[in-house]
Order: sequence, then C-alpha cells, then structure tokens
Amino acid sequence: MASIFGDKLKVSIFGQSHSPAIGVVVDGLPAGFEIDMDKLQTFMDRRAPGRSDLTTRRREGDKPEFLSGLFNGMTCGAPLSAIIRNEDVRSKDYEEISKAPRPGHADLTAHIKFGGAEDYRGGGHFSGRLTAPLCIAGGIALQMLEEEDILVEARIVELGGIDLRSFYDDFDSWTGGREDDERNGELNKKIAEIIGAAKEEGDSLGGIVECRIKNVPPGLGDPIFDGMENRIAQAIFGIPAIKGIEFGAGFEVARMKGSENNDAYLPVESEEGEDSCLIFDEESEMVIPGTKTNNAGGILGGITNGQDIVFRVAVKPTPSISKEQDTVDYETGEAVKLTVKGRHDPSIVPRVVPCVEAAAAIVILDCLL
Repeated sequence: MASIFGDKLKVSIFGQSHSPAIGVVVDGLPAGFEIDMDKLQTFMDRRAPGRSDLTTRRREGDKPEFLSGLFNGMTCGAPLSAIIRNEDVRSKDYEEISKAPRPGHADLTAHIKFGGAEDYRGGGHFSGRLTAPLCIAGGIALQMLEEEDILVEARIVELGGIDLRSFYDDFDSWTGGREDDERNGELNKKIAEIIGAAKEEGDSLGGIVECRIKNVPPGLGDPIFDGMENRIAQAIFGIPAIKGIEFGAGFEVARMKGSENNDAYLPVESEEGEDSCLIFDEESEMVIPGTKTNNAGGILGGITNGQDIVFRVAVKPTPSISKEQDTVDYETGEAVKLTVKGRHDPSIVPRVVPCVEAAAAIVILDCLL
C-alpha cells in the first residue's frame, strides 16, 4: 500500500488532518533499545505547528501516545505503534473546498482518485499533518543511528530565492546539534524578515533544504532500483510539498566536464585524506580511500562510498494563501473565485527540516538492518 514504506524496517502512517488521531506503526525495530522520550519530544516540537507567529495558528501538542512495541521503556520486538491526537481542528473552514478545489493542493486529484469520497478537511491524508507520525519513526531512527555515530543534519540553505549559506559559520562540519540554525540569531532574524514579508502580502514562499549524513558505512544500497538515491528519494517524496531532489553536485554536474565532476581519490598516506580513508575489512585489508571533493554526494552506483551523503530538496510555496485565486465548481463547471480560509504557514520550509532528517534516518536505519 502507498502509506507503507521500507524493507526490513516497515513504516506505516495512518490518519487524516482532521481525524480523531494520526499515527504510525513501525515493524522491525531492534529489541532492547531505550528510547529517550524527552529527546524525541524535542525533535517533535521542531516540526509541530503553532510555535511562532510565522507558522500556522493551529496549536497541537504533538505528544506521541505509544500503544505497543515498548516494555519497561525499551523496544520489545513487537511492532511499535503510536498515535497523536488531533486536538485543534476547525473543519468548518474547509466547507467551501468541498465544491471547488484549491489551486496547488491535492484536492482535485484526490477528488478524481476517490470519486468524491475523499476527506477534504485540511487536506485529509495528503496533509503535511501526516509528517508528525513520520517524525515519531524518524526521531527514534535518529537516536538509534547516533548510537552508531551516524549523524543526520538538515538546514535551510535558500528561502524565497534568497541564499542563506553565508549565515552558517561552517556548514561542512557537524556541529553537534540540529537546532543550531534555529539558535543562530542573525539567521533567525533573516528568516523571520523573509517569511514576514510574504505573510504581509498574503502570499507564501518555498525554499531549499540541504541534508548531510555523516559516518555512513560504505557498501549500503543495491543497484538498480534499490540504490541509496532511489530509496532516499522515495522516502523524501513522502513529505508533502517536496518537488525536487538532487545529490552531491546535483544538476550542476550537467555543466561540468568529467575532469571537474570526478572525485579524485586520495592515498592512505595523504594528510589531506587521512580522516576519510577507511579500513573496510581488516582481514582482507581492503582500503576505502577518501576523496578531494564530494560531487557524488557519497553515493556511486547506488552504493555508499564512505563519504558524507549530501542531498538537497526543493520545497514548494505553501499553496494555501489568502490572496483570491481562480478555481472551478465541481458540479457546474463554472469559474469561481476562492479565498482560502483556515490557518496556514506562509512558508512550510522551516518545519520541513526535521521531516527531511526523519525520512533520511529511516532509510539509513533500514539499510543497516
């Protein structure tokens, strides 16, 4: 089914934006892992709505209730299931769209696919609200990966067409905290300024989020259809509003020569590559050399090469805007004007950051298992 993802680790997400609850079932988690619930909640809070004036005014606690899979605070080998109750819904705001689809949303395609039986309130099962249970599974996966010293970090690098890379002191290094970008005063101020301007105009903004995964073992992934790019892309596109993904140098490789794009290997004795030369198998003494550059994004032939996995995703502007838009009445086929009601983010980009980390972590943990 379309709402289930994974191989050894299967993640199933259920619920709708305005259903009594949303939730996740995770099958295949190793038994005996103690989940740090405070750490998980901190991660969930990064995605949660209503935390600032620049996000939707819908206020949800996003506190997971675990129904199974835990015993004495540890995973017990049974499928782990958790729900989040929807507590702040205003379904009446969506009565108008039952007759006319919102431009940019999945209203029309859902109406076609499900013959009018779809739950249109708040976007139903297509809503970004469903990234909350994704973050439950991903937050647990992140903790398990950190036990193996595998670190996942995503950050906003572009917002509304404005490049934000200069606000990071050293984006290439692991900083030890995924919220560092949120604690950066100057960056916060710039993000608030950019989003605030769009909000004043009744409009919305998209952006680009970059993710880096450090200390990934070489050899993960399988050609042809189970390569790491394939698997990461599939999980990432489960996040509503994602419209594109690129790995390493991405689309820039189309403008390079082979001599520029190829990542030259470094010998073991090279000081430049000392930290990234890995002994893969002590018995065979197989050496995995480091590289001078990482245009490949840590993946060649769909298989990890021991370098950082690097990818970027394009996040579209929130389609729900307060400006009047053109649409069509389902019943009459006539043109109508629509002003979207409800509570919406002028930019979903900041809340996408933890979702990208969650999706990437699930994929890496699945491959390790």
